[in-house]
Amino acid sequence: MAWAYLAVAISFELAATLSLRMAVDNARWYAAVVPGYLVAFVFLSLTLAEGMPLGVAYGIWTAAGVALAAVLSRLLFREPLTPLMGAGIVLIAGGVLLVELGAGV
Repeated sequence: MAWAYLAVAISFELAATLSLRMAVDNARWYAAVVPGYLVAFVFLSLTLAEGMPLGVAYGIWTAAGVALAAVLSRLLFREPLTPLMGAGIVLIAGGVLLVELGAGV
């Protein structure tokens, strides 16, 4: 169940972050920012309550958020996504994988 909670946390964090970007041009989007982050933190807490170690949960949460935000901001907002940025995403994913393997989850 921890993985399902984590997936929900990532989804809402990403939605809140994208809403924050949208709010730059249209203040109505702020209405989605705070509730999105609130739900994300609640589900991250549920993930931890299910026994997933904090380092693993937070690492996956942030890495997925960074990678998905970079890709979606390219698609939705025409923001840059350079090969160097792609390499950074790969390094982040590799680091999270090492943390997960080290935790024995």
